[in-house]
Amino acid sequence: MDEEKLGTEKLGKLIFTMTISTIAAQIVNLMYSVVDRMYIGHIENVGGEMLTGIGVVTPVIMIISAFSSFVGGGGAPLASIAAGKGDHRLADRILGNGFSLLLILSVVVPSLFLIVKRPFLYFIGASDATYGYANEYITAYLVGTVMVMITVGLTPFIIAQGNSRTAMLSVIIGAVANIALDPLFIFVFNMGVRGAAVATVISQTLSAVWVLYYLVSDKAQMRIRKEFMIPDIKIILKIASLGVSTFVMSITESLISIVMNNGLKRYGGDVYVGCLTVMQSVMQFVSVPLTGYTQGVTPVISYNYGAGERGRVKGAFYISLAVLFIYTFSLALLSILFPGMFARMFTSSADIIALTERSLPIFMAGMLVFGIQRACQTTFVALGQAKISLFIALLRKIILLVPLALIFPIFWGADGIFYAEPVSDTIAALTCGMIFLFTFNKILSRSGPAKASDTNAGEINDEK
Repeated sequence: MDEEKLGTEKLGKLIFTMTISTIAAQIVNLMYSVVDRMYIGHIENVGGEMLTGIGVVTPVIMIISAFSSFVGGGGAPLASIAAGKGDHRLADRILGNGFSLLLILSVVVPSLFLIVKRPFLYFIGASDATYGYANEYITAYLVGTVMVMITVGLTPFIIAQGNSRTAMLSVIIGAVANIALDPLFIFVFNMGVRGAAVATVISQTLSAVWVLYYLVSDKAQMRIRKEFMIPDIKIILKIASLGVSTFVMSITESLISIVMNNGLKRYGGDVYVGCLTVMQSVMQFVSVPLTGYTQGVTPVISYNYGAGERGRVKGAFYISLAVLFIYTFSLALLSILFPGMFARMFTSSADIIALTERSLPIFMAGMLVFGIQRACQTTFVALGQAKISLFIALLRKIILLVPLALIFPIFWGADGIFYAEPVSDTIAALTCGMIFLFTFNKILSRSGPAKASDTNAGEINDEK
């Protein structure tokens, strides 16, 4: 079985094998948003306003992704821990309940957005000049939400089985389709920003079909079974308790975009909102591959934690800390040294390029040490430490960044909003590292595979 290698294969080789596919998948997945913005941002005359319109709806897309990550980020580690204990029936029950929860959320979430769409878009930063573009994009996107949520929410369950290559293919299928369909719908069919959204939905549908095909097939060790899709409140609560950390990490990104868009519209105008869209796109170049790495290494840590292999858990963390710190430091430094190069990738607007060249080095400074937080938080999630993970997620964005993004503009105008990002990133990363230093060994020392209280998964008894 693919799962067996999680506890037996040489750790360095295992992590490389597990993460190379998920990193590649996330880089390809990055093309969804990046390609949209590159095509739109270079449309003659109106490209800058269109790019800003897409930037305005980014918080909505983040919220949808947050609900998907809520299920996948909470359910997949639990299922992996259960598999590590040899309880494959429980792992299937967790997957089945996760799938049902995704279907429910994919109806409720977009329905609520459609009801409040117009006032909400203006609230999160749209202006009269950009509302039309934002409305066209998000309306088409919301129609296909179910496919987006299935793809994002269920892919972690494939990775949790040690089959990162299949997960990578699910992303590649959609991303390649999106790259091909974007120019067709945007330019040939003359659909503009709506065409970009339609291309994304079609592409995500292809990915969702692939994911579902695998998870109902005999190839999967964890399978979607009809009898396990009946909601079990105990399992759903456990998914929620662990998934809330991942959810908060994602949802706070949306909240930050809302706060920043509002502040930038107030203090700087549409050019500043457009600049933020470019800088957030650049930050994705750094953060998205990190997501791929953590998706690949999480089942390694979770499985060995469930199996009681504490030495392998420690080894996986130390490797992750080194890899993530070196990566984030290097990529952040590159963006700081060459801001103009990144700006020109996304827009032809001279005003947005000039502002980005001045602001990007400030905005990205905190990412120089962000690898510390990502390595520690990933390990906390993999060990089922929901409360600690939730606090760390809240610290960076809610406790620090939101207040700073509201206070700094009082003294430094629109630029103050950009200063808030590196200050909060640095403080959160160092705080997270200190918490991990004092708690990691304690968590491992009181844990063992024979005790039901060791992990969240152990608290769910398979009574059926």
